[in-house]
Amino acid sequence: MHQQTAGAAGSTCPGCEEPLEAGDLFCGACGYDLSAQPVGTADGGDHPTIAINGAAPQAPPAPRASDASSADWPVAPDVDSSDMPVPAHLPTDLPGTDSAGGELSADAHGMRTDRPDAGPAEPDEYPLPAPGARPEPADPRTALPEPTPPAGTKLCVACRSGRVDPDGYCENCGHAQPRERDHMEQELGAVAAVSDRGLRHHRNEDAFAISSAALPDGSPAVVAIVCDGVSSATRPDEASLAASRAANESLLDALPRGTHPQQAMHDAILSASDAVNALAAEPTQAREHAPHQNAPACTLVGSIVAGGLLVVGWVGDSRAYWVPDDRSGPTVRLTEDDSWAAQMVAAGLMNEAEAYADERAHAITGWLGADAYELEPHTASFKPDRAGVVVVCTDGLWNYAEAVEEMARAVPADSAERPLHSAQVLVGHALDGGGHDNVTVAILPFRVMPQGAGSA
Repeated sequence: MHQQTAGAAGSTCPGCEEPLEAGDLFCGACGYDLSAQPVGTADGGDHPTIAINGAAPQAPPAPRASDASSADWPVAPDVDSSDMPVPAHLPTDLPGTDSAGGELSADAHGMRTDRPDAGPAEPDEYPLPAPGARPEPADPRTALPEPTPPAGTKLCVACRSGRVDPDGYCENCGHAQPRERDHMEQELGAVAAVSDRGLRHHRNEDAFAISSAALPDGSPAVVAIVCDGVSSATRPDEASLAASRAANESLLDALPRGTHPQQAMHDAILSASDAVNALAAEPTQAREHAPHQNAPACTLVGSIVAGGLLVVGWVGDSRAYWVPDDRSGPTVRLTEDDSWAAQMVAAGLMNEAEAYADERAHAITGWLGADAYELEPHTASFKPDRAGVVVVCTDGLWNYAEAVEEMARAVPADSAERPLHSAQVLVGHALDGGGHDNVTVAILPFRVMPQGAGSA
């Protein structure tokens, strides 16, 4: 409580030392509250208890008799409380009333008794957990197992628990999932294929289809189709997928009916072209929102091994190579590119090294698509005299093994017995070389037919 002492005549303000008048409760100069402490002593001096500048502290003056008589201050007893418990203070230790004017009270258990609906009194302290204390982990033997996701639910490849939303991201950790076409492998015993997105492209625009059928005489026919989407066109990934599927279905329909493999390949390329052309039929609204889009487009190369014949067909710059097993015969490129460089070489304007060193070398002059020039499928038929394999690939591979000698060195010696492994090795060869493009490889073993077996 503040000591209610007014200023006295002749005294000065403790704050600013301005003279005070009798009866002042506040200093007129600085507003000092004179009731907060007694007015300055009679001598008007300051009596510090700590030495300043090395001077010995002065003892405060003895209290005057008038001051002693005006206030009787009790003297606190000097008690050793080191072993005494801290006393508990209750609200009822101080007089007071509640909102209704009644006296406050508490029972022995700290329960308010002035109101019948009162709850227990608030504790003075709340218990805190020990430092570093953590709840005990649940016993895995008694914990309920997590519910099994429905069949067919795709789980995240990163956290292995979150579900993948339709956009391809994990609902739990947000990790982007690899798309199905980023890396594809397939083997059918007599043929195998591998496709990879590569190291630079954000998606795989290649596609392949491999299959086998039976000719009317019962002999097998093995098919490999490889397509490369034209990146400068709209939806190239859809174009390559549609073309590979359409060509494969056409061959599986024609070969069992006895159609000659070379004619069947020609018709299959036309079917693939129709499938790609159909993708250009977009709603009018799509053109309004993206007026600069062009028609989907892709290249195609395919091979058939049937009845002792090796048939190839192509449009664009994807290629097929013949590699003999024993390497005693020459490795041969079976296709001619529909490209600017190939045209320069065919016209005698440049040699092959000069043409493919030009920046326009890979500009294609033939493709499947609604905006292509007049379609002219290329087909050729061969009858090798020794066993070997056919390498059917996109430029994502042959850019790193363009010459036939380079391709022969890249193809494993056991490709005929292990076609899938051989395709994996060739894809790895392209990735090790830089992987600048999507890369797709199909390996088709060719075995020499005994005399009198099969049909030509």
